[in-house]
Amino acid sequence: MSKTPIDHFTTIKEHDMKAQTLKLNRFSFTAQSRALARRVALGLGILAVSAGTAHADGPGRGNTAQFEKNYLVFIVNHHYSALRITELAAGTDPMRDPQVVAPQEGTSATPGFGATPAKASDDEIRSMARMGNREQREEIGRALRMLREWYGIQYQPQLTPDGRRMIAMLEATPAGAQFNQVFLRTFSNHHLSALAPSLHCTVKSDLNHDGLQRYCENIVIVQKNGINDMREMLCKKYSDCGFIPMTGDKRKDYEF
Repeated sequence: MSKTPIDHFTTIKEHDMKAQTLKLNRFSFTAQSRALARRVALGLGILAVSAGTAHADGPGRGNTAQFEKNYLVFIVNHHYSALRITELAAGTDPMRDPQVVAPQEGTSATPGFGATPAKASDDEIRSMARMGNREQREEIGRALRMLREWYGIQYQPQLTPDGRRMIAMLEATPAGAQFNQVFLRTFSNHHLSALAPSLHCTVKSDLNHDGLQRYCENIVIVQKNGINDMREMLCKKYSDCGFIPMTGDKRKDYEF
């Protein structure tokens, strides 16, 4: 039977619709494939970022590793001597006083040393000594944790020769006004010895170790402000307005 014009038109229309459906299916498949590729790429990007972040919990890369180990051991020992220095000023106290501000309160004793009466007679100096003692105890803990977690090093704090010399000098100084002045000068010098290594830490530690960089930046700020607080006390209380701290290293102390 021959097709009528209407039948012929219908056949053409059906053919066109099938062709359009095929095109739509192809377009849909292509779009889905591209979307899947984008999701895969995004997933790989997230994995890469995660891997980079996880690296911050590992040791430093290249030369930064040795620098970090040396610095962390240095700052632990530096701060460890500060514990005995400050407890000589504030005295030791096995019990914390319940009130928020307790001018006569002492510090915890450094391991290996017995109970110590306060040798500083000025409440402001004793307060500064207590604050420095508490802060440096916490900083020792943080440095030991980084050594342990990044490098597997179980380190025990030690007194350095310079630390022992400062401690011996303060132990031999009579309590009262004389001790106040010797303490302010000695602790200023002690603070100064941490400034340069900590400043180096901000530009020599691993770039992924943000926590260590902030740790070092904070030490620079706190030690610098502490030095100037003590210089101000020496000036106002004892008329010693020309004091400048020294590390004991003539090459560094007289560079300018």
